[in-house]
Amino acid sequence: MSQPPPPPYEQRPNQPPLPEGPPPTAPPPLPPLPPATPSSSKVLKSCSHHLSTEERLKRRKTCRFIEEAGRILQLPRVATATGMVLFHRFFSKHSFDEHDRFEVAVACILLAAKTEESPKKLSHVILKCHQLKTRATDPGKGMLDPKGEEYLKLKERILLLERIILHTIGFELSIDHPYKFLVDQIKSLTGKRKVKYVDSKKDQSKMVNELLQMSMNFANDSMHSNLCLQFSAKFIAHACVFMSACYCKITLVNASPPLTWESALEVPVESLVSISEQILE
Repeated sequence: MSQPPPPPYEQRPNQPPLPEGPPPTAPPPLPPLPPATPSSSKVLKSCSHHLSTEERLKRRKTCRFIEEAGRILQLPRVATATGMVLFHRFFSKHSFDEHDRFEVAVACILLAAKTEESPKKLSHVILKCHQLKTRATDPGKGMLDPKGEEYLKLKERILLLERIILHTIGFELSIDHPYKFLVDQIKSLTGKRKVKYVDSKKDQSKMVNELLQMSMNFANDSMHSNLCLQFSAKFIAHACVFMSACYCKITLVNASPPLTWESALEVPVESLVSISEQILE
């Protein structure tokens, strides 16, 4: 007898970057971060919003669920990202004990799809998300009957949660994501020739695509934590570029006065350290 498939929200699904590219591969260990000032430890302790290990794990698992649901529903990457931000915002003011996090996730997906002008039918979203969740927890269970009592009750809860989420976030649906900022930053660094490969023999023309691919992957990973509540999308984007440069063995060029990542990216070193640490958790 074959084993049931593993939970989709336990796995790390392929995360299609913007623009489309090959699925991310496991990167090598990150080189040492730049030295932090004495206040860095305070930043690292406070920026996690005092989340317990259990809560951080719940956030990551549910965001992977949202990510996989977005793939199944063929949502644009930005809509999936918006769904995860809405989820983090909601649970910054509510406890996981108050609401079913997967039902909240479904409501966030619906709202995000509308917000990003990619609306999906309510019934389609509910049925696909329910199937995704039960595929792991109860693989023997069939499709939810759209005319059955269980579906109707679930539909009512999702619609109610949609309204609760809107009230919780103060109807603020304008959300910036790191993607556009990291593209601009990479163009700036490479266009002004501020960066180079450590290995001078490498093809410099490949630098933009390599930085972009890796930065997009890091930006996708950042959505699994509540970094969006702690830092601006621009700071997160620039930290992703810094991490990508480390992985791709790209360094700053020699200049007078000397360039530093802090000055080149216009992000305080404490923020670079904090964002990098949390993405790599």
